[in-house]
Amino acid sequence: MSTQPAPAPLLIACALGIERLALRTGDRSGAGGPVTVLRTGMGPKAAERSVTRRLADPALGGAAVLATGFCAGLAPGMHPGDLVVAEETRDPDGTVRCTGTDLLVKELARTVPGRTVHRGPVAGSDHVVRGHERSDLLATGAIAVDMESAATLLSAVRTAERPVAAVRVVVDAPEHELVRIGTVRGGISAFRVLRSVLPAFFDWHRSLLLPRR
Repeated sequence: MSTQPAPAPLLIACALGIERLALRTGDRSGAGGPVTVLRTGMGPKAAERSVTRRLADPALGGAAVLATGFCAGLAPGMHPGDLVVAEETRDPDGTVRCTGTDLLVKELARTVPGRTVHRGPVAGSDHVVRGHERSDLLATGAIAVDMESAATLLSAVRTAERPVAAVRVVVDAPEHELVRIGTVRGGISAFRVLRSVLPAFFDWHRSLLLPRR
C-alpha cells in the first residue's frame, strides 16, 4: 500500500457560465491533483457564499484556490485578451496577498505566447465600474477590477490557511469599453485566452506540492 499522501486539490472559481465553459473545454491533462471548477455566480456576495460552502467539503479542506475569469483593465494601453496576475486582491473587507505570482507570470507567458501579462493589485467591486471610478481605482495602484476575485480569496483564507491566486483576462479596458462595437471581437479573444490558460494553472498548483527545503 502506498504511503504517499493524496495530492492536494485545486479549486478554480469563476463567476459566469461562459467562463466555466472556457475552463471546462481547456486542456486538463496536466493537472497535478483533483481539480474542481466552481461557478460562483456574479458579485462578491455570491462568490463568498459559494466558495465558503464548497470549501466546507472535507475533500477540499486543504485545497489551493485560484480565482479566474474576465475583468476590466484599468491602465491605459491594456487590450482585450491581456492577462492580469494579481499580486494581491483588495476590497473594503480586506486585502489578500497571492501565492506564487512569479511562477504564474512565467508560466502564462510560456503557455499563451504573444499575450501581454500584467501584474499588480486587483480591486474588488460590487458593480460594473465605469468612467471616473476606473480612474479612482487606478489611482490606488490597482491595475484591474472584477466583482469576485477579492471575495473569493478572502473567503478561502478565512476557512483555512491555503495557497491562493487570481488570474484574470481583460475583456474591458479604458480604450476598449464593453459598450463599444469592438465588444464581440474582444470577448471572443478573451474567451480563447481563458480556454488556453489551464496548463499554467496546473504548473502553479504542482509547484505547491513540491517539498519545501
